[in-house]
Amino acid sequence: MMHQSGRKKLNMKSSHRKAVLRNQVIHLITYGKLITTKPRLKEVKRLAEKVVTIARVGNEFNARRRVQALLPYNMEAVIKLFNEVAPRYVDRPGGYTRIIPMGRRASDTATIAQLEWV
Repeated sequence: MMHQSGRKKLNMKSSHRKAVLRNQVIHLITYGKLITTKPRLKEVKRLAEKVVTIARVGNEFNARRRVQALLPYNMEAVIKLFNEVAPRYVDRPGGYTRIIPMGRRASDTATIAQLEWV
């Protein structure tokens, strides 16, 4: 049996979860860092690393089409990904982001962390 092989559900329906993760990856690409809860960051990290791995090959038609399928909302973020973010990691085999713990949130004591590019 393959236990624990899926993704975190984050207490959301799948369509909402997909939209939230896409929007947070767009925020990470646009601003360079993202601060939210740790379980959500782990899922955002998976998607962000997948997008950068696709974009590393350069500004090819198929790579751009695949990234636009994953991030369809914001064309400026896709352009920034291909022009600024992905070229930095051409020689790097993986691990494009890091998670920095920031303690707990005061209101509900959720674990907060920051995701940024390496």
